[in-house]
Amino acid sequence: MQQRAPEDQTELSPWRVSVHRWVLPALVLFGLGLGIGAYRLGGYFLTGKDRAVAIETYEKASHFVREGERIRVPPNSPLREKLSVETVREKDIQRTLVLPAVVEADPARLIKILPPLTGRVMKLIVQLGERVEAGRPLLVFDSPDLAGAYADNDRAKVLMALALKNRDRQRGLAKIGGAAEKDLQQAETDYVTAEAEYVRTQSRLRQIGVDPDQADKSRTVTITAPMTGSVIDLAAAPGAYWNDQTAALMTVADLSTVWVTANVPEKDISLIEKRQAVDVTFASYPGEVFKGQVLFVSDVLDADTRRTKVRIAFQNPGTRLRPNMFANVSFLAAKQTMPVVPTAALVLKNETDQVFVETEPWVFEERAVEIAFQEGDQAVIKSGLNAGDRVVVKGEVLLND
Repeated sequence: MQQRAPEDQTELSPWRVSVHRWVLPALVLFGLGLGIGAYRLGGYFLTGKDRAVAIETYEKASHFVREGERIRVPPNSPLREKLSVETVREKDIQRTLVLPAVVEADPARLIKILPPLTGRVMKLIVQLGERVEAGRPLLVFDSPDLAGAYADNDRAKVLMALALKNRDRQRGLAKIGGAAEKDLQQAETDYVTAEAEYVRTQSRLRQIGVDPDQADKSRTVTITAPMTGSVIDLAAAPGAYWNDQTAALMTVADLSTVWVTANVPEKDISLIEKRQAVDVTFASYPGEVFKGQVLFVSDVLDADTRRTKVRIAFQNPGTRLRPNMFANVSFLAAKQTMPVVPTAALVLKNETDQVFVETEPWVFEERAVEIAFQEGDQAVIKSGLNAGDRVVVKGEVLLND
């Protein structure tokens, strides 16, 4: 009888295959998870010496540890070799604000030459930029209205003479009783009225700039300079008709004193005050510094440019400074003692400048600061730090996680 061969001992049943394929790997992963969790959280569950050993082991593997708002760098952290800490010091700050400026004529020493009548420019005697003396002819103006002004004056003169004769006659008759009282009063009134009209026409001719009693009563009038100065603007030309008596023919300015005007940004207005010392330089005079002081600071801020005007007055012998010349004005602000840190210590976080302040050895906290301004590689601190504070000046980005 043929014997049956024994079963192959290597063949596994289906349930054993499932155990090997799924259950055992799951148990292995679960065990690893427990081990890692015990390592990371051992400091919370262990007590005594075991807990201290677990925490020390974790810190050795970390660059720094956060404890609320504080950051502690462990003794064996590689960050200790990369961080540099310095003490905040105070410095006497005298900020110099340099702004572009322009030379302007003093408005109190500037006259716009207006035509006394409508008419036509017959002759232009001066040129733009020319210096003129008071009373010097500027241009010759022809106006039909001048002939009418002469005629009004002549008429007023004749009427006044007739009124004077009638008044004297009525006075003579009144003395002998041959005139009524009302006739005398009317004659007196007519004379006063005629005299007033004559004075008015005479004044009108003098205002135009002609002699009311001159024999030559032409239609031309010569306009003269009202003061000594320079022609800084010229709008007239020979042959031009001028129908607007409010439009200036030219502008004459006394440039013995001029203004240097700078536009100061809104953020720097607090640095400027009246009678503040300034240094002004001009491209026309390289190497030369003009010393002056602030004449006034405008109370009005331009809504578009967000700047205010600051003016400095200068005596101008020889007319060295001319309108529209460019200049640079250096405003010397008052000295202030303020904390200073290197700009490398600043970290921008959430649009706020911050520094890391050392509160204890190798323990730091973030602190927001307000910067007054930067000067080279130094930042002047307006608020947030005091002299004596210790801040991280190198490697601070390694703490900014």
